[in-house]
Amino acid sequence: MDLATIIGLVGGTVLVLMAIFMGGGIGMFIDIPSILIVLGGTIAVTFIRFSMKDVFNSVAVAMKAFIFKIDPPDEVVARMVQYAQIAKKEGLISLENETPPDEFSAKALRYLADGYDEGLIEDMLDKDIRLTIGRHSVGQSVFKSMGGAAPAFGMIGTLIGLVQMLGNMSDPSSIGPAMAVALLTTLYGALVANLVCLPIVDKLYMRSTQEQTNRKIVREAAVYMCQGIAPAVLSESLKIYLSPKDRKKTEEKKPA
Repeated sequence: MDLATIIGLVGGTVLVLMAIFMGGGIGMFIDIPSILIVLGGTIAVTFIRFSMKDVFNSVAVAMKAFIFKIDPPDEVVARMVQYAQIAKKEGLISLENETPPDEFSAKALRYLADGYDEGLIEDMLDKDIRLTIGRHSVGQSVFKSMGGAAPAFGMIGTLIGLVQMLGNMSDPSSIGPAMAVALLTTLYGALVANLVCLPIVDKLYMRSTQEQTNRKIVREAAVYMCQGIAPAVLSESLKIYLSPKDRKKTEEKKPA
């Protein structure tokens, strides 16, 4: 569970609601036609821009912004160095007895244990990384599209409200309330885009970058193990993926 995402979403919602209640109550901020224009229009445009499969898959992808577990890079480095030590002592085939916590690492060790050559291992793992990036980018694009469409439909709803208001200028007392309703769609669009969709895009991009880094560490380690490079050299090479702070952590796990 990503507490940062929950805290940000809940905190932002609470602050908006507090401002609304302090300004006179929530009743004047609820308008069903405005909600239908913003949410309905945003969803409709999303289905136009993307396939139905991509839209539904993006919901599962969005859950990574809330529920996501990924090992820190320094732990991945330490684990791959440990596998390299085992391979150095017992041979690559001994890696088939290891059980990595993630599917990508398991795949890399299986390739090594099965005796795949260095070039094939690198190509297959690179392909896996590229395809994963592609899948992630589709999910990000869906929410980025929604983040752009929501304010646009908010403005469309405002224009519709202004047309209706100007068409009823014979009653001056109705101009104020009608103007307030017209502006609500702009508010809804801004909230949907800036409190939900665009932050999710940024969080998904960060998650994808973290996962790519870990997979690149695994790929490079697998290639080095296939080449028979010493665990100590492998450890030093993989440290380039770590921050200075994380590099210090790996010193305690440095192979002899």
